[in-house]
Amino acid sequence: MAATPAKTTASTTTAAPKASAYRSEHQRDVINRLKRIEGQVRGLIDMVESGRPCEDVAQQMSAARKAMDKAFYRMMACSVMEAVSGSESEVATLQEVERSTRILEKYA
Repeated sequence: MAATPAKTTASTTTAAPKASAYRSEHQRDVINRLKRIEGQVRGLIDMVESGRPCEDVAQQMSAARKAMDKAFYRMMACSVMEAVSGSESEVATLQEVERSTRILEKYA
């Protein structure tokens, strides 16, 4: 039974650097997107407070909503890539992809 954990550790060690590098890159991307969205929302508040026309505000709200959707899909793409690259078996890969699919169905 001691051989199984060693084998698992070796395969996990091999896959983990790729997965963590991928995750780190995508975390930075999602964080940057969210910071831009934060700026858009602050701009929206200023627009409303300054009495800008509703159509102008609506246009910027739509842009912020689309940016949020893109950040969400980028995050979910990372989830799927981690499931595919970090899995030890085809069954586990399919389970993780199915889990990501359920998240998309629930929140998209």
